[in-house]
Amino acid sequence: MLADDRNVMPDELKFEGDKAFFTAALDRADLIVHGRNSFEDQPSSPQRRRIFLTRTVAAIAPDPANPKSALWNPDGAPFETALKAAGVDAGTIAVIGGPGVFGMFMDRYDVFWLSVAPRVRLPGGEPCFPGVPARSPQQILAAHGLHAGEPQMLDPAEDVSVTPWRRDA
Repeated sequence: MLADDRNVMPDELKFEGDKAFFTAALDRADLIVHGRNSFEDQPSSPQRRRIFLTRTVAAIAPDPANPKSALWNPDGAPFETALKAAGVDAGTIAVIGGPGVFGMFMDRYDVFWLSVAPRVRLPGGEPCFPGVPARSPQQILAAHGLHAGEPQMLDPAEDVSVTPWRRDA
């Protein structure tokens, strides 16, 4: 789960090591893609180029709140059109969710970084991917042709780790 039953990421799911890993990854990205409930809440967030998924526009529109952001309705335009609207034609794209957004890109990821906090339980919470909890996140990633790499420990005291899931070249 990536949020509780109110669709909020609770404090017990926030770890400094995970936050540092996430921030560093976003700092390296050329574009951030996310849905309405996902955001980084960092001082540099407004400076990042992004595509915000929404059903409030027909296809593509500039974001009136951020000149570095494009609003995209996936039902109205292909992702490649959204990339052009965002001014990105190459580089690293960070998809930060939520579950519907993650699900849209399952067959396009080169790598998906899956963080796990095994001591945290969020019954009835927001799953990370469509199909969870019937299948585990790892089973879903594997079903989409991704393979687990070596996990990295982010918070040894809490047993929080991140594992790269990569697509074969």
